[in-house]
Amino acid sequence: MRPDTPADHVDHIAEAERLERTAGLYPEDAEHLLLQAAAHLELADARDRATTLYDKLLSPSAPHPPENPTLIRALKAANLWEYGHEAEARAIIEGVRGSRPSQAAPWVIVAEALEAHDELDQAHATFSEALDRLLPDPDLDPPYATHPLLYGRHRVRRLLGAPHDNWDERADRVHRARAAASGRTPVPLDELHDPKRVWSLGSENPEEIRAEITRLQAELGTFREALSRPFPVAVLHWPAPELTELLTAYPDLETEYPSHEAHLATIESSLRELSASGTPNLGIVTGTVPSYEAFAASEGTSPSDATLLPQYATTLAARGRAVGWPPRGDEACWCGAGRIYSACHGSSRES
Repeated sequence: MRPDTPADHVDHIAEAERLERTAGLYPEDAEHLLLQAAAHLELADARDRATTLYDKLLSPSAPHPPENPTLIRALKAANLWEYGHEAEARAIIEGVRGSRPSQAAPWVIVAEALEAHDELDQAHATFSEALDRLLPDPDLDPPYATHPLLYGRHRVRRLLGAPHDNWDERADRVHRARAAASGRTPVPLDELHDPKRVWSLGSENPEEIRAEITRLQAELGTFREALSRPFPVAVLHWPAPELTELLTAYPDLETEYPSHEAHLATIESSLRELSASGTPNLGIVTGTVPSYEAFAASEGTSPSDATLLPQYATTLAARGRAVGWPPRGDEACWCGAGRIYSACHGSSRES
């Protein structure tokens, strides 16, 4: 949820205010936009204003209930601690941990906040709780979103001087696999997370300095990979009530959507074809008629124009609205029918 390019020349206050104005124009995207605005305010050291935005999103009087309240509380806690509100931050962090979120991001934020303030035992406990919650099956490949949990736990354990365990070995494997996939020679995690690395930066030995530069370049490559990771190639999904409303208002789109069942089947088949062709990072975005109409108006085009549909899907994905595909077999199906994926649209999926 942090801006991807916090360059020194960016006027973070002006950018935050621009995002707040945009959020007023597009209330359906207000949460995503205001979180970005809060991040800019934090970078500008206007942390009290960032807290105000977090409170605005969490307020019972907000126009739309937040989609990710636990994430917002985690961000608020990390921000509060940075400008002296330690007691309140700790209380919120305990609440986030107690809620056992099903997404990785809130865990990462509160664990790294604890780590940043030298609460290493609590940071280690938080990373461990998150992995137990999100990766209960050791045989499954860790989803991309959980990689920071693996790396963070490994890093904290190095700071604590703890020996390797099964989670540390798993972090090593993921790190090596990602480096190999990008064509880099991996620097072992034990080296990247060595607490003594900082000492090398003050060395007068050229060899030590060059070795440290190599390690830092490898670590920077990992961060750049995460920041440049493209948003999903997303397919547009209309829930049944939204599709009915869409076709009632714009009957010209019936050629695109002959029935809701056909629409759902097309989504799954399209994603499978993309996957089989080697397209990475696939996802699904869910449309709403008011959002689509607002997008059409911003493009100066009629919502009846079918060529607008893929552009709308891409815009939703770029705003962080995509859900990764495919779900695990034991997760809820993307279609919203209430069945697990393996018993719904994933029932004929090849192993």
